[in-house]
Amino acid sequence: MSDAMKYLLQARPEAMGAYFKFLKNAGTHLDPKTRDLISVITKVDVQTENGLKQYLTRALRNGCTPNEIIDALLMAFPTLGLAKIIWAVDIILAMNINDFAIEALNAEPEWHDLGPLDDFSDREATRVEAGYRSLFVYRMGDKVRVYDTNCPHQATNIPELAICAQHLTCPKHQWKFDLETGECIEKGNQPLKSFEARLNDGYVQAWW
Repeated sequence: MSDAMKYLLQARPEAMGAYFKFLKNAGTHLDPKTRDLISVITKVDVQTENGLKQYLTRALRNGCTPNEIIDALLMAFPTLGLAKIIWAVDIILAMNINDFAIEALNAEPEWHDLGPLDDFSDREATRVEAGYRSLFVYRMGDKVRVYDTNCPHQATNIPELAICAQHLTCPKHQWKFDLETGECIEKGNQPLKSFEARLNDGYVQAWW
């Protein structure tokens, strides 16, 4: 939220409260995914970068796919125009979200090798690259957990340096995660995106 918006909330709480109530109740009869896609489009229309990042991340978290988001932007071409769509796509690409990779858009789900189990130290996390994806692998004996490296808050790509024992802390806003469960234990309230994982002939594999 901008400093100007915070100021107006303090200076005119009754008026601004009514405004936010209106926004909350608008679209009551729309399904959540449609509301999220419209929210993304509105942030592109006014070219608010932080707002776009916020609502894009929320849309992905609530089940919108990258293909649906791209389609929504293109369907809004008559009002957005090409320049604003290009502006939005530039921001999305700079966010380095794994699911927006060209290879990911129409890929069929399958098992992917991440490496031999022996390459992963017990009770430690390792950042690995697998095709277009960056992942964290956390080993617990003969069990593994596999997570996307994008923070669920604003899709920040979390570096390996963020690992500390069984915890992972996003450097941007200090959301802290427990790698045994994927749950956020400080600052935020959304878990890391996880992938189904298995051991196959001594190799760690993940499904996406």
